[in-house]
Amino acid sequence: MIRKNTSTLSRWKKAAVHLFPVPALAVYIAFIVVPIVTAFGYSLYDWKGMNKGEFIGLGNFKTLFTMEPFNTMFWRAFGHNLYLFAFKMIILNGLSFILAYIIYTKIRGAGFFKIAFFLPRLLSVIVVGFLWKMMLNPNNGIVNVFLKKVGLSDWTMPWLGDTRTALSSIATANVWFDLGFFVLLFLAGLQSMSSEVIEAAKMDGAIGIRLFRSIILPLIKPSLMIIVVLTFIHSFEAFELVYAMEGSSGAPVYSTDLLAVYFYRIAFGGSSADVVAVGLGSALAVVLFFIIALLSSLSLFVFRKEEA
Repeated sequence: MIRKNTSTLSRWKKAAVHLFPVPALAVYIAFIVVPIVTAFGYSLYDWKGMNKGEFIGLGNFKTLFTMEPFNTMFWRAFGHNLYLFAFKMIILNGLSFILAYIIYTKIRGAGFFKIAFFLPRLLSVIVVGFLWKMMLNPNNGIVNVFLKKVGLSDWTMPWLGDTRTALSSIATANVWFDLGFFVLLFLAGLQSMSSEVIEAAKMDGAIGIRLFRSIILPLIKPSLMIIVVLTFIHSFEAFELVYAMEGSSGAPVYSTDLLAVYFYRIAFGGSSADVVAVGLGSALAVVLFFIIALLSSLSLFVFRKEEA
């Protein structure tokens, strides 16, 4: 009898284990799945302000891709997202790997550097945006003041007010904010490598670029896969930093307009007229979701195929 009760209790415990993911699953459904499904539903209707109109099918998507000024602004914002992704892939990930490799070599004060690089990540994105906006102020910002002090007055400019430098300035602030997080990702990949393999490769004459290309890069490919996908997702979800530094208008002259910023302006701040276009904004949100989902999945597929 005791054995039977113990067996029943054991089965109940095993069954109870499957209940632990339920709260997280409920939160995921409530805040991720439901908004996505709702946005897709909203995109199929003609909205009059905040009032749902008649069913128009894919009419909002057709407007987004074929009618001015929506199609022009969409592709311009899409190009800016691609630029931000390329900027972060080259500058952010390149710098992150170099710093992670220096820490990996166990230089003196490695623990301090890990904390120092990660500290900006603990700040609010809005705080970071206002901080960099003050630093890039054309009159008394630290960047222009420093350039004047070292005799480079010709290099001073309104960094956030010039269409040539505004997006790059925001991307630089984004790199500063994300640096510590990506350093830790690269460091995790480097620390997962077998030290025996590295030492054997060095004894066989693999040093410098050859060591990186033939040994280190293949060994950290799983971490690199995660880093590329996260970089892409962060680049196409970017909103808070742009909003804090330039607002939702894409100033100056739409040079900092990203897809998320454009969505916010359409759905909550008006489109070509001073009205809220819920249906069109929902269509843009659905398109943005599929861009991120499809290209992220494609990246994972390519990396896993190469790894195999």
